[in-house]
Amino acid sequence: MAQQVEELIGDAVYDLDGDKIGKVKRVYVDNSSGAPTWASVSTGLFKDDSLVPLAGAQLRQDTRELQVRVHKEAVKSAPHLEHDGLISRESEDELFVHYGIDPGHPGWDDYGRHAERPGGETTGTGTAAGMGTAAGMGTAAGMGGTTASPADRESMVRSEEQLDVGTEQQESGRARMRKYVVTEEQSVTVPTSHEEVHVEREPITDPSSVNADLGDEEREVTLHEERVTVNKESVPVERVRLAVDEVEDEQTVSDTVRKERIETEGTDPDDRR
Repeated sequence: MAQQVEELIGDAVYDLDGDKIGKVKRVYVDNSSGAPTWASVSTGLFKDDSLVPLAGAQLRQDTRELQVRVHKEAVKSAPHLEHDGLISRESEDELFVHYGIDPGHPGWDDYGRHAERPGGETTGTGTAAGMGTAAGMGTAAGMGGTTASPADRESMVRSEEQLDVGTEQQESGRARMRKYVVTEEQSVTVPTSHEEVHVEREPITDPSSVNADLGDEEREVTLHEERVTVNKESVPVERVRLAVDEVEDEQTVSDTVRKERIETEGTDPDDRR
């Protein structure tokens, strides 16, 4: 039986409307009947896990989806399981009242084959599967089908609303970039060179070595200079992209919640709270 119950660990849990509640972290069973009674579900919204009743639950074997007979809102407002994993008698009484569960029939009788212990003892102790131990993890009065004690009939459960605060992603704006062409003037200084002519005179010291005929004669030389040429080409200079940074912030939300108060009559005034 323990091996069968542990197979529920990690299954997704859905409510009556088909909304996902979370995933199963632990399963509590009745030691007297072996029937699963509570599932500790991690919803991701609280530090502690939520307890969901398994009475009347249905398991889809093909998809490993567990549908319970309560609504998601009821799970959100239900008492949460402390980190020690124990279910106290008072906590289970509150859960019975909150979910409207019959304390005499809290188990999931349709799941697996549940064998009674020898001697037919009824202790009402719940065992948590998936905890790495076979010891009972907490007392759960009524899990073996016992009736409520006189002390339970003389008490009542006070409930109150709590703010269920979470976050969700939504679009807050858009950023875009585009490129376009502009025209600007650029001035570049380029060194250049050119040729110029000047006259050089050299005295002749040996007249006999030079022809001294009189007559007209002319000479010319070709002059050169550098001219600046300009060509244009497109070259990549940088890459620009839009980068999104996540910035941590805090927001304060306020809302009204309802809570129950209890008044008494016929008691000592000093005992009233």
